[in-house]
Order: sequence, then structure tokens, then C-alpha cells
Amino acid sequence: MPERSAQFITLSGRVQGVGFRPFVYRLAQQHQITGWVRNVNGAVEIQAEGEPVQLQRFSRALLSEAPPLSAPGPLTVTACPSEHAEAFSILDSQAGSAAWLNDASSKMADAWSIHLPPDGFVCADCLAELHDPANRRHRYPFINCTQCGPRYTLITALPYDRSNTSMRDFPLCPDCRREYENPLDRRFHAEPIACPVCGPHLQFVSGNETHDGDEAALAAAVTALRSGKIVAVKGIGGYHLLCDARNDSAIATLRERKPRPAKPLAVMVRDLDALRALVHIAPEQESFIAAPARPIVLLPWRADVDLSPLIAPGLGEVGCLLPYSPLHALLLNDFDGPLVATSGNLSGEPVLTDNDEAQSRLSHLADAFLHHNRPIVRPADDPVYRVIAGTPRPLRLGRGIAPLELELPRPVPEPVLALGSHMKNTLCLAWGTRAVSSPHIGELDTLRSLDTLAQVAADLQALYQVQATRVLIDRHPGYGYRRYARECQLPLSEIWHHHAHASAVAWEFPDVNEWIVFAWDGVGLGEDHSLWGGEALTGAPGRWRHAAALRPFHLPGGDKAGREPWRAAAALLWETGQPAPFAPEPLHQAWSHRLNSPASSSAGRLFDAAAALCGVCTHASFEGEGPMRLEAVAASSSNTHALALPLERDALGIWRTDWAPLLPMLTDASHSAADRAAGFHHSLAQALVDQAQQLRAQTGISTIGLTGGVFQNHLLAESAIVRLEATGFSVHLPQRIPVNDAGLSFGQIIEHLFTPL
Repeated sequence: MPERSAQFITLSGRVQGVGFRPFVYRLAQQHQITGWVRNVNGAVEIQAEGEPVQLQRFSRALLSEAPPLSAPGPLTVTACPSEHAEAFSILDSQAGSAAWLNDASSKMADAWSIHLPPDGFVCADCLAELHDPANRRHRYPFINCTQCGPRYTLITALPYDRSNTSMRDFPLCPDCRREYENPLDRRFHAEPIACPVCGPHLQFVSGNETHDGDEAALAAAVTALRSGKIVAVKGIGGYHLLCDARNDSAIATLRERKPRPAKPLAVMVRDLDALRALVHIAPEQESFIAAPARPIVLLPWRADVDLSPLIAPGLGEVGCLLPYSPLHALLLNDFDGPLVATSGNLSGEPVLTDNDEAQSRLSHLADAFLHHNRPIVRPADDPVYRVIAGTPRPLRLGRGIAPLELELPRPVPEPVLALGSHMKNTLCLAWGTRAVSSPHIGELDTLRSLDTLAQVAADLQALYQVQATRVLIDRHPGYGYRRYARECQLPLSEIWHHHAHASAVAWEFPDVNEWIVFAWDGVGLGEDHSLWGGEALTGAPGRWRHAAALRPFHLPGGDKAGREPWRAAAALLWETGQPAPFAPEPLHQAWSHRLNSPASSSAGRLFDAAAALCGVCTHASFEGEGPMRLEAVAASSSNTHALALPLERDALGIWRTDWAPLLPMLTDASHSAADRAAGFHHSLAQALVDQAQQLRAQTGISTIGLTGGVFQNHLLAESAIVRLEATGFSVHLPQRIPVNDAGLSFGQIIEHLFTPL
């Protein structure tokens, strides 16, 4: 009989919360392996004993046949003493590694090996049970298994066991206990496992009316939605505000109460068939929107669609998502129509998660509340994607995507926490060769946003068992997290805003050594302490050089220009010696004396000015409204003509594009707003190409990166890409990291990593 040997196998990566241990158990039986498997921190450890050929096949299958939601990382195999096990078993989790291992081998179980499972959608098996009258979980709003359900939003500590989740206060009934303890059951160690006997339940509240119990609460919520009411519904990562997506009155009321007069709202639909009736969607986009993360994806409306035009007024796209929790599936099924599903928060703040706080803070917004009693440990808003140049690209990281775990090109010298930007804030924690980007937090204008930032920072460090010893921040002195950064009492490193943008896109394409990166956004503090936003940088992380920019102009009223596009329009006219009759004379006088009128080269503010001059948007109710409306108007034009914009080097050697020739076109009312808007987009795209050609002649670099929030505009981005590629450039646009300020925290990590000490 062949001699048996013993191996100690360690697997990191996403191997917890995805049914990996029962998979190992079944695999061991298949290959006649004895021993055990257990969770240790973020890794899985296996003691495997068998014939050498069996062990070899077993090890290979651990990676090649892994569960679909898992993402196992490196596998290490070490010879170890035999324990003479007669069978294979699943051991309880523990916080440490095997005592006999040396330091080098045990690193796989240390902090750097921890991987948090993301929140999952309701899988097909659970969905079938949900709608099966013969199943004991029929219509149970919290059905889940090892392949689906909440993870990140209910974990309180690692290892990922029920006692370390918000389900610890729901003791398992005998039936659930049998499933939970059976390695051959798909609910084996599904930590959020529950049923109507032992799990969480719904409660509907509207004024003095209360309905307890799942069916009664669901029926009351659907009745409220059908009658045009706004219902705050507690989901996986926080509350949504739901209302009938076909009801103009309900949506107008929601907009008036929030207040959110024009910012687009997302729509949740029951399935792909319902989605196809509302929007144009390609097969590859269907696969993406139906993937486990279930993101919001911006898609073009169909003509004469059965949706209220108030959902996304003035825009050609609507954000759509499919139900990702069993509660959503039940609501959509019973309501039998599309629902507006917007974040349950006060504008700009993180999404609310606590029942009492939601009912208190949203009482002026919602007519009713559909609560449940499963606590949400931390918020996670929905992720948002837009298809640009044929590829879905993230605009916001969130539930099911984040925390986004990324691999660094080389180790950071010490654990660092990057605080990102003031707008679209995310955090990024990095240690060793790993980085973790947080879900979307929001704008840092309120105390609750800053409290959430502190909570997420503490959570990331606690869950990954890493304590940062340095904090990275943007150089802008007015960002809201400055006080938190000081209170950390850690060394601070300041990173230039656009260097972080450029470094984020450079990380995604590691084969490129030298870049020309166009970093176009709203505003960020530049190296000359003016407000940049239309820049080109050459080089690579840690050694960016300012190489090109747009002609600067002074913004009357400073930050106010971001919400009042007419101010940027006035600035362009005044800079070129023209009157701006729509602007008050006292403002012109202040501008002339440079009072609260900082210089800016911002492409974003240039788009604002164009929106105002075309009559598309003079006052914005949300950030980016002017450029979004301008793009939507331009999409209806067939005009692709680009004006030639002058390009000259200034005294510092920076190539500067002069936008002045755009003004006669933008103010020419004899042409349609659509043609003017399209001409503006294509002219800026060509101006970018002209800069790129000068920089290629100067440096020999032919690889282009596009980054910054302006490149969320698919008309500009696609026009620039087509023109650049026709001129022989290789062009890269991020696919994993948001191009806007949500990607800034990770970019700060990369820039810091390559910056000489």
C-alpha cells in the first residue's frame, strides 16, 4: 500500500464567507484525504494526509474547482507531522496559526492575509426557494446561503463566524442548526443563516399605524407604494427611499422634500425583461448588471418609456439596478412595476443604517418605514457604473464591490491610511503589498459624514488587524478631514491632488513606464497653489511633471462657481474683455480687483461656463449638473466639427490651450444649443490631442492616461480616444478605480509609494 504523507496547506484571498470549507470537505472526500480545514483570520488552513498523487490532485483542485464567489490567493504547501486522522473534519475557527509553523510560514495567517467577503446578492437557489410555497423559507425576506447574502455590512470582527456578526443575537432553531452543521448542506456555516422561526423580521410603520410580521409589513409597504407614498426601506447596507417610478406626483414630492430638484434618481426593476422595456442595453451590459455585485448602471432611456420624466430630467440616461436582496425581490414582485430607489440619507451624507435614527432623520422625507431588526454594522451605498468606450467603469464604489482589495506593485514602507478627497470621499488602507479602498462615504460637509469617515477608518484597521502609522492627505488646506487627520496624532504626508489622480490610472496599467496623463476635473490645489483642473502631466508615479494646461481664468465667488455655472461664464467673458450682462456689476468690480476670485485652469469649470452660455444650466442643484446637461444636449447633435484652439508654451514651459475661440460659438444663438454643445465637446477633445502631440514630440511618450471627473463624460472621453488613437497614441482609461475623486485615496497610496523620502 502506498505510503501516506501529510501536508499543511494555507490559502489566502477571498476564502471566507463563500462556502470554501465545505468545498474543501467534499473535495477531501472525493480524493480520499484525511485531516481537517479551518478558518484562521482571513485565511484557510488545511491539514491534509493522503497518498502523494492524491495530495497533488487535491491541491490543484483547491484552486481550479473553487466556489464561484471565492477568489483564492496564493496556495502554500509545507510538509508537516502526521496527525494520523481517520477522517476529514471541519474545525472551529481560531485567531492564530499552527504553533509548529515558523515565522515565514505563518505569515499567511497574519493580518496581511485577511480578506473580507463582500455583500452578496440573492442567488438563484435561494430565489427559487423564496418563491416555492412548499419551502419553509417561502417569502422569507432574509433567506441566504453560503453563496449569497450580507457579509461586509454585518461583520463585527474576524474570523468570519456567526458570533462575530450582527446575527449573533438570533439563536438558530433546530432546523437551521442542522443545515448549519452539515458539511454537505449549502448552508453549512452560512453565518447569516435564518428562517421565519429564528431569524430577523420586518416591521412597517406609518404614523400611528404599525404592522409587525413579514407578510403584513410587506403588504402594507406595497399598498403605500401603490398609493403614491414614499417608503424608507432598510436593505443590506442602509436605507433606500422607494416610490413608484411611474408616478410623477410621488417623485415630485420626493424631490421637494429631500430637496433634490434635478439630481437623477436610480430605478430598480424586477428582472432583465423589465429592464429591456425601459432602456437600451447590450448583452454584455446585461451580464454586468446581473452580476453578483448588482451595481447601478447608467443606461440610455427608450423612447416613450413607461417611466416618469422626473427621474432624470434633462438627461439621456437613467441609473438602473436589479434587486439584490430577497426583500427587494419580494417588493418588486408584489408591486409589479419599477421603483425609484435612492439612498436613504440627507443629501451628501452617508446612507442611514439604524432604525431609530432613520425614522427620526428621514421623517420629513418618508411617509412610511419598512424596518427590519437585523443590525447593519456599517453603511455601504450602492455602486454606480457608466459604460464609456464600451466598458463599464466605476463612478462610485459600494455594496458588493467595496471594500475593494488591490495589490500594490511593491511594499509600502509602513502601514498608511489615505484620506482621499473632500468630495466623493473614500478611504484607502495599505500595508505590505496590499491596499483596501473603502465604500463611498460622501461629501465631508457634515458632522455625520466626518463621524462615518472616522468609523470606517477604525473598522478597516480593526477588521484587517492593521494599525496605520502614517496618514496621507490632500494638500488642500480646506478639506473637511484635516481635524481628524490631526487627531490621529500620526505623521502626515501631503499629496498633490492631480498627482494622485495620475498615479491611480498608472497603477492599472503596470506595463507602462512613461505616461502623458490628462487630469481634468473640477478643482484641485496645484503645485503653484492655484486651482488646477485641466492639466497634463508627464512621467510616472513619484516623478510627475506639469507639462500642459488650459488657459487659467479667475472664478468670481470662488467655490460658489461650482454650483452657479453663470459665474464661470461671466469669468470667461470678462477675461476676454467682453461684458456679461447677466452678472451683477458689484461682482464684476470684485472680480476686477481679484477679491475672492481665485485663478483656475479647471476643465470642469470650463464645462460649467459652456453649459451656462448655451442656456442649458445657469444654476446647478447638484455637483456636475451643468456638464451632465451639456453632454445630454450634445448627444442629440450630429455635429463633430472641432474648432482649432491656440496652443503656446508659457514662460514656465507649460503648453497652454486658449479656450477664447470657443466663446463666439457658444454665444451664437443662431445655432442650436445641441450643435454648440457638441462643438464644444469635440473642440476640447481635439485640443487635448494637440497638447498630446506637442508633448510626444518633446518627450517621445506615446501612451496616454485619462483621469479626473471630467472623463466621466463619455462623449468627451470617446471623442478624445478616437482622435488620439487615429494619431498613433495608446490610450488608457481606468476600469477598476473611479476616475473621479472616489479614486483619489488609492492614488495617494500609489503616489506615496513611489515618492522619494
